[in-house]
Amino acid sequence: MGLKRKILELHKKREEVLKGGGDKAIEKQAAMGKLTARERIISLLDPDSFHEYDLFVEHEARDFDMEKKVLHGDGVIIGTGTIYGAPVCIFAQDFTVAGGSLGMMHARKITKIMDHSLKLKVPLIGINDSGGARIQEGVNSLAGYGEIFFRNTLSSGVIPQISVVLGPCAGGAVYSPALTDFVFVVDKISKMFITGPEVIKTVIGEEISMEGLGGAKVQSEISGNAHFYAKSEAECFEQIKKLVSFIPWNNIKKAKAYEPKEPKSEYKVSEIVPGDPRQPYDVRDVIRGVVDDSDFFEIQELWAANIVIGFGRMNGETIGFVANQPLVLAGVLDVDSSDKAARFIRFCDSFNIPIITFVDVPGYLPGVDQEHMGVIRHGAKVLYAYSEATVAKITVILRKAYGGGYIAMSSRHLRADFVFAWPTAEIAVMGPEGAANIIFRKEIVQAEDPEKMRKQKVKEYKEKFANPYVAAARGYVDSVIEPEETRRLILHAIDVSGSKSVFLPQKKHGIPPF
Repeated sequence: MGLKRKILELHKKREEVLKGGGDKAIEKQAAMGKLTARERIISLLDPDSFHEYDLFVEHEARDFDMEKKVLHGDGVIIGTGTIYGAPVCIFAQDFTVAGGSLGMMHARKITKIMDHSLKLKVPLIGINDSGGARIQEGVNSLAGYGEIFFRNTLSSGVIPQISVVLGPCAGGAVYSPALTDFVFVVDKISKMFITGPEVIKTVIGEEISMEGLGGAKVQSEISGNAHFYAKSEAECFEQIKKLVSFIPWNNIKKAKAYEPKEPKSEYKVSEIVPGDPRQPYDVRDVIRGVVDDSDFFEIQELWAANIVIGFGRMNGETIGFVANQPLVLAGVLDVDSSDKAARFIRFCDSFNIPIITFVDVPGYLPGVDQEHMGVIRHGAKVLYAYSEATVAKITVILRKAYGGGYIAMSSRHLRADFVFAWPTAEIAVMGPEGAANIIFRKEIVQAEDPEKMRKQKVKEYKEKFANPYVAAARGYVDSVIEPEETRRLILHAIDVSGSKSVFLPQKKHGIPPF
């Protein structure tokens, strides 16, 4: 009877804790269109795979009458589970308990599961839904954030770290998602900001809405803090599952291989890129024309759209893609697109994912605004990321490859392993029109018909320099290929690069142009 009584007592305690902040708080959460923390975990993980730890942890605060308050689980749930059979560690802040505010024990639960994920070398998923630091606990809450940030940094490049913002994520709390690899947000639910609207109004006298300050659209389109944008929590969870299917558990494993599939017949790479270099096209269709089943999983689709990044599979293996997008700003490199590409390149390199680069770039974006925003410093990040990367790097030049953009987009000079060029490729210091205007300026000005002379010189320059053969003659391009050969040659290049090794100077670490 003693054991049965103890088991009944355990069940009763579990039931109390599982109520979180109570029925009213749960109803309020539902009224905001939000799932509870446990519902989120169960929705994301494989059925019956979640195992919770530290269920009975309570806060230790004693000031401001806190000793009288019972905060079940101290406002956060931690545990392990699986997604498509792959193990993950997970935590979810419970907004029904003290607004998910972070105190010392709350932080200790999070850091405990973070330590587990690093030790077990499995991905970490954090679901953020918190009003911020628990001010009743003073500096202890700030210390908790610091401990979390340190572990984010320690785990970086060792295990994938995924942040899901499903509610407020304010003040110091925003820096943990910023330190992770991928951030997911949901329309009308996610809010990220370091200072709230009330403080902004007090300081500068300007009214601003919560959504306009740091809503999901702002973080996805303007700031670039979020990598994936969803209309609902259910859509968000499907995005996370798909991402997890593409990436490895840790930096010493490869991503899971799938059954190879041919690209879909509607994506014919030879029919996608126009012959006229001034005509735009969607470079994502080129990617779909070479990846298995034409399945391309784009990252940061809404921000810095002049460059495209994401994952696809070739012969069943995960591949990272970086490509200039002629549909947006003619595919130029600028401050934001440089940041976007560089961080993705470093993720792929950290987790042993080969990188394919499709090039159609007129160069870096000129102008006073870009110069003042630091395009030199930001643009150098791409150069650094490609130069540092030791995974297989295969480059295909589709059309324009001008100036610094040619060098930056994984050129042979940054140690690309294989560089292919289509016959439509134009590799030069600058575009034919601009080059002819500079080189033949005197002849054009002195000609009887300057416009006729200018066109003639542009044509002359194109024939002599704006083609792939000058670079191929010097070994900067390995092969000029037909578009139809692209997938086959990329597959071969990946295959022969499988045992690639690079010998680097001994050093603690480099100093990127952060």
